[in-house]
Amino acid sequence: MDRRRATRRVVGVDEPLSRAKLRTGGQLLVVEASTWGALAETTERLLPGRHLDVHVVSVPGRVLVRARVARAYVSRLEAAAVHYRAALAFDRPIEVRADGYFMPMTPLHAEIAPGNGYPLPVVPGDIEFTERIFA
Repeated sequence: MDRRRATRRVVGVDEPLSRAKLRTGGQLLVVEASTWGALAETTERLLPGRHLDVHVVSVPGRVLVRARVARAYVSRLEAAAVHYRAALAFDRPIEVRADGYFMPMTPLHAEIAPGNGYPLPVVPGDIEFTERIFA
């Protein structure tokens, strides 16, 4: 049974919403978001029940929102860092829709020729012949 308040969406890595920042300076990579919460990855140790102030860049601009860590777990281990994934529950709704609209990626068909490339630029110092040389 799904008990979420709002539908969530996957956040693209090129969106401004994908990067959030804790008020204490820690960086968050937002993986999924909804108006009432987000799933974020970070190297900060976030324990369930902890309250945070999060700077989020959404379509209307930068927003400071209070959030509670609903759950957290270790998602990846590296030699120099431990990466956590944390579900953040916002105290108030924020705008998380994508800026613009979705453009599906359509692959090129095999019968479409790739075209011709641009000619190579002339490098200064090269000898350029204006007449044809016959051997």
